[in-house]
Amino acid sequence: MLGLEKKDTRLFLIVIGLTMLAPFLLNPFPEGSEMAQFNAGYPDLMQRFVIFGIFAIGFNILFGLTGYLSFGHAAFLGVGSYAAMWMFKLFGMNVVPALLLSVVLSGLFAVLIGYISLRRSGIYFSILTLAFAMMSYALAYSVLATDMDGPDKQGLMQKGLTGGETGLQLSVQDPRILGAKAGADGNTPVPNFFGIEMRSATEMNVGDWVFTFSAGYYFSAFVMLIAFYISIRIFRSPFGMMLRAIKSNQQRLNYTGLNPKPYMLAAFVVSGMYAGLAGGLMVAMDPLAGPERMFWTASGEVVLMTILGGVGTLIGPVLGAGLIKYMENILSKINSEILHQWFAWMPDGLEDLVVTLIYPFIGKGWHLTLGLMFMAVVIFLPGGLVEGGQRIMAALRGRKAKDKKSDADADVKPAE
Repeated sequence: MLGLEKKDTRLFLIVIGLTMLAPFLLNPFPEGSEMAQFNAGYPDLMQRFVIFGIFAIGFNILFGLTGYLSFGHAAFLGVGSYAAMWMFKLFGMNVVPALLLSVVLSGLFAVLIGYISLRRSGIYFSILTLAFAMMSYALAYSVLATDMDGPDKQGLMQKGLTGGETGLQLSVQDPRILGAKAGADGNTPVPNFFGIEMRSATEMNVGDWVFTFSAGYYFSAFVMLIAFYISIRIFRSPFGMMLRAIKSNQQRLNYTGLNPKPYMLAAFVVSGMYAGLAGGLMVAMDPLAGPERMFWTASGEVVLMTILGGVGTLIGPVLGAGLIKYMENILSKINSEILHQWFAWMPDGLEDLVVTLIYPFIGKGWHLTLGLMFMAVVIFLPGGLVEGGQRIMAALRGRKAKDKKSDADADVKPAE
């Protein structure tokens, strides 16, 4: 199927099924029940799952295949966001041109940063990428946020190219060449895909369950599937094999007469373009671009996603992105009141003790839970969630094989 091997085709079909059925799978509990707070099937969170999945997939092409750890990939996420915003402000609200510009500009920016950073390896490469990302953050936060010539008549450049700490936002004063400057209600228009608004959604009620189908989510999911398919082709291509050789033993590769630098730069640029695509999608779903997307914490987040899911695996980064975004949006909402409701069946003293012990790990303390989970994965599951799944499947297969062998031995009759 689509030029993929049987194993990759099966994986791709599984990913398609999971993304298409996400509104059902992520809403397992009926609306209004005590467990409904664990539902994640609302559009904003589902969009974050797939968008950060794209970000992590691209990062994995660099880190997972070449072994080069970048601490500055958030710079490309920010460049993609600003590029999409300026496309919306100047030309129109169609998301396709905005995403194309995000990919192109982030790719060009990655060529510049990669050409310089890849002159070093190891921790020096990581520090260089971090330095570039923080310089980009500083430019977006202050330098490029100042209009040197003063505000223009339309107010378009009152806060420079990046809008400073408040970020870039849409306005009815934006001089859009294509499309209306304002919506039918007189407010700022919303991003659309050839007339289909990204914020449009349809709800379906099935008993006590409410399922939401969002145009923005399905558009993002379709883009993620394309990105995932391309990553599979890269992993299985001779180019991907060359990147693995770089990770395995770059010095030995040099002895063969091959120059690994062009391959490393290509991987860096492709990874940066994935990040730019994710940044453009973030703006397409929520028209706002700010410098915080370039901060070092955003780069560290994608590193955690990739390691938690499984470095060098195909689906691992997507799983890691989903896990972190789920914890960030669901686990962080649990408070002491909810904990008291859960453990109300306990004696009062014991209930208070249990709530006191659990409370530091939820709500604002969800990062503590994430840190403990990260430590456990690094120590016990170096291959991330994918390795954990593989171990479970191997154990199940071994148990089935053992049961079959026992049944076969039981059927053997002694010779007379």
